[in-house]
Amino acid sequence: MSAQLTGADILRVSTVLQACADQLAVLGHIMPDTYRRRPEAEMRVEVDIGVVMEQQKAAEHHLKAARGQAETADLSEAVQELHRSQRELNRTLEESPLSQDNLAKLQRDRQFVAEVIMDVLAELQEKSTFHSLLQAAEEEKKRKARLQDIIIREEEGCLRTKALQRQLADIQKEKTQELQRREEWTAHLKDQLQELKERTSLKKKYVKSSAELLVYEGRKLYTQKENEMEDEIRLLKEKLDEETRVHMEMVSFLKDNQTSLGEKLEYWMERYEKDTEDKQQELNTLKINKTNNLAQLQDLAKKYREREQVIIEDRLEKENLRKQLEKDLLERDAATKIQSWWRGSLVRKGLGAYKKSKKPKTKEGKKGKAKGKKK
Repeated sequence: MSAQLTGADILRVSTVLQACADQLAVLGHIMPDTYRRRPEAEMRVEVDIGVVMEQQKAAEHHLKAARGQAETADLSEAVQELHRSQRELNRTLEESPLSQDNLAKLQRDRQFVAEVIMDVLAELQEKSTFHSLLQAAEEEKKRKARLQDIIIREEEGCLRTKALQRQLADIQKEKTQELQRREEWTAHLKDQLQELKERTSLKKKYVKSSAELLVYEGRKLYTQKENEMEDEIRLLKEKLDEETRVHMEMVSFLKDNQTSLGEKLEYWMERYEKDTEDKQQELNTLKINKTNNLAQLQDLAKKYREREQVIIEDRLEKENLRKQLEKDLLERDAATKIQSWWRGSLVRKGLGAYKKSKKPKTKEGKKGKAKGKKK
């Protein structure tokens, strides 16, 4: 492909390329205005759009009927049909030859092809090669690859945008719900605040009335206490006057009584001294009598001890004598019992003087006994 062409080939190729360039130039001058003014083009576009719109309406009616029947299979089929008709409508509108985008794209493509053809013609005439065509094709491939990358990135961006839009919609929904909950909570708090204000107002009125009542009762009580204290002060003054009078009378009485008691004290002191002397004499007499009585008591005590010793010895002697008599009596009774038992034993057993004599037995007696036995 990179080899140089012959003169005939160059001439043929140049002729073809020049014809293409002329046709593209003519197309660039006549295509937009001429095509727009042609009624058959507009009619064709209207027919295509009308067909697609009829399909869209039929799909919508089918969807409504399926919703009325409430069958899952028919409803799914109606939804798919509606989607297909929508895609067909979008494609028809996008591919319309009268749209501005299609006309602009067609103009750019025509201009690009015309420039490439002119460059190839110039290269063929100068160098007899067509490297510019290959280079333009390579650049177009790269441009399409870049465009494809841009489209892919744009699709990814669209997907991310849709995801973000869905996320944003979810966030907006959550925020809306949160805002609604907050509004409800705010309304609830407002109701509570209003209720609290009413309760506070009632409580304030109640506290105020209670305070006024307490103040009134306190004043009344204090007035009553003040009157009672004034009465008590008056009574205390009267009692104080009475106590003062009584005190003066008592002082006078005590002074008189003190004089009388002084005289009585002198009398009783004299009597005390006299009685003390008398009692001292009696005490001395009692001490002397006590000494004498103590000597007599000691003599009597000595005699008592001696006589007590004699009595004790006499009692011991009598006790020994009594024990001896009891012993003799017991021995005599025991001897009597032993003798009686011995005599009884001799009598029962026939011993001694009470022994029985043995008599010889006769034959008659034996015979009589034998007969008695036989009987």
